Order: sequence, then C-alpha cells, then structure tokens
Amino acid sequence: MAKRPIFEEVSEPQAAKPKASVPKGIEAPQGARLAIQAWLWLLFAMVVAMIALGGLTRLTDSGLSITEWRPLTGALPPLNAADWAAEFARYQQIDQYRLVNEGMSLSEFQFIYWWEWSHRQLGRLMGAVWAVGFLWFWLRKQIPAGWTARLLIPGVLGGLQGAIGWWMVHSGLQTGMVAVASYRLAVHLGLAFVILGVLASYAFLLGRSSSNLLQARRAREAKLFSLSTGLMHFAFLQIILGALVAGIDAGRGYTDWPMMGGGFLPPAMFELQPLWRNLFENDGTVQFIHRMSGYLLAVFGVIVWMRGRRSAFSQTRRAFHWVMAALAGQIVLGIVTVLQGAPVSLGISHQILAVILWVLILRARHLSQYPLGGTIRG
Repeated sequence: MAKRPIFEEVSEPQAAKPKASVPKGIEAPQGARLAIQAWLWLLFAMVVAMIALGGLTRLTDSGLSITEWRPLTGALPPLNAADWAAEFARYQQIDQYRLVNEGMSLSEFQFIYWWEWSHRQLGRLMGAVWAVGFLWFWLRKQIPAGWTARLLIPGVLGGLQGAIGWWMVHSGLQTGMVAVASYRLAVHLGLAFVILGVLASYAFLLGRSSSNLLQARRAREAKLFSLSTGLMHFAFLQIILGALVAGIDAGRGYTDWPMMGGGFLPPAMFELQPLWRNLFENDGTVQFIHRMSGYLLAVFGVIVWMRGRRSAFSQTRRAFHWVMAALAGQIVLGIVTVLQGAPVSLGISHQILAVILWVLILRARHLSQYPLGGTIRG
C-alpha cells in the first residue's frame, strides 16, 4: 500500500479570490497618469522652445520672410535654385524688402528664411506630438476618467495658435508695413503662455493620484491661493505689455534708467492721433507703461511672497521663495536689457526668464490649492 506524502494537501482547494477592483480615475490609471504627465512635459518643453525660437525670429526680423501660409505643403523648404529664386521673388514684393532690405542677397534672405521656417516647422512637429500622444492614450483607454476633454484643449489651442500666427504675419504683409502689428504679436505670445499654463497645470495634477489631491485639497490655503491667482493674472498682463514693447522695438528707444529721456515721463507721450494709438505704437508710452506695471508687479509680488513665506507647508514656502527670486532676477535683467539697448542675447534671456517666472507662479499657486507634506513647519 502506497504511503501518502507527509505534506499532501487534504483540504478542498480554495477558489482564487478575485482581486479587489479599484475605481477608475483614482488609483487604477496611476501608471497612465504618469505617462500622460511625461507627454505633457514634452509638449511643455516644445512650447518653451517655440517661444524662444519665435523670439529669435522676431529679433532677427525674420518673421515676414515666408509670405504664404501653407500648413501642410509648406513643411518642405525650397529644394533647388529655382525654388529659392521663386521664394525670394515673393519676399521682394512686400514693403519690408522694398523699404528696409532692398539689395539683400539671396544668402542673406536664406538666413532669415530658415529662422521663420524652423519656427513654423516646430509648430507642425508639436501638433503631431500632441495628436499621436492623444490618440495613443485614448485608443488604449489609458486616459483617466474626466480627462479626455481636458487633454483635447492643448490641441485645440495649438491649432488656434497656428491660425493666429498667420493672422499676425499677414498684418506685416500689408502695404506700408515693415513688421507685424504689435497687438497681434501680443495676442500670439499671450496664447503661447496660456498653452504653457494649461500644460503645466495639467502636469502638476497628473503627477499625483486623485485620492492624494482630494486629501490635499482639504488643507488648501484659500487666502494664499487667491493672492497667487492675482499674481498669476498680473504677471500675464506684464507679459502682454512686454510683447507690445517687443513688437515695436520700444526697448531700444530709451536706454536710460530710472529716467526716460532725462525725465520721469518720456517726451511726446501722446503725440500720435487718435490718442489710443500711443498705447500700441508710441515707443516711449509703451515702454513707460511696461516699466510702471513692472514696479507694481514687484510690489504685489513682495506682498504675496510675505504671505507665502508664512505657509504651514515647507514645500509651499519654498515655492514662493523661488517665485520671489525669479521676480527679482527678472526685474534686474529687464533694467540691464534697457541699459544695453536690448541686444538679442539679453532680449531672449528676458523672455525665457519670463517663462520660468510664469511656471514658478503656477506651481506656487498649485501648492496653495493642493499642499504637499504635513503642516509642521521646517
């Protein structure tokens, strides 16, 4: 008779217990949340590069070198001598060539052409990265609950930005114009910062689980959140005013500080008629408004920082310290840029630091709404 194994199972096999299901949109899609966050940060980096490239395109007066809007076929640059000759001939028909660049050689034209073409090409690439990423996550059903419509927004805004970009360029192709309209440039740059804000805000949220966010929101600092929201809006206004300065090269008109042309007020502040034109086209008036707004932003920034440094959460306090450091740096850089006559290197640095300040404000605001860590001061 065969002996039974000592460790033989004698009880009935137990049915495998089903794994506890986790509600969708809370913990189950956490891996997808992090992947989507990485995709959003990639788009964010591309928008930053787009802003920098757009700034260089403006500072090199390259924005009108391509006189047609061909979203698809324009992806291919001129490939032979005949194509280059045709492209150059089209540029020679606009007033920027006739009034500013008459006699420009083909090689000089190619220099400005490649700046504008690269700017547009990066925009096309960004659109492709958004579309492929969105479809990838959507088809694989990896988008957390409630996020599908949100993730469509950057794509819609990106398409709108392309149309506004052409609307801006088209203004510079009109008779008598040698540059784009400054207010259209301001709209174009303003929307770029809106897109940055959307991407950063979404990335901040997706970096934490829904349950973590719900718990953190219970400790929100309402007053600080309100103040940081005001600072965000004020900083955005200053960015728009800076775009108006850039649009007419107003930063190069008065290179003294703290005075302007030897006085507190620049001369001939309201010489243009009708008077409203001075707000957009008078370099002294536009720079003066940008300066005064900067001073007020600095004062309000200090007020917000003083409240932020008293936060009960160490990471929130640290976030507002970074905001204050970036704001101080931006003010100093703005003054130096004016004193040096706004050279390309300082002009683009001033623009990039505006991006950094903008994102730091958004992060501080996010942490006011969704604090991290305990309430013990450290």
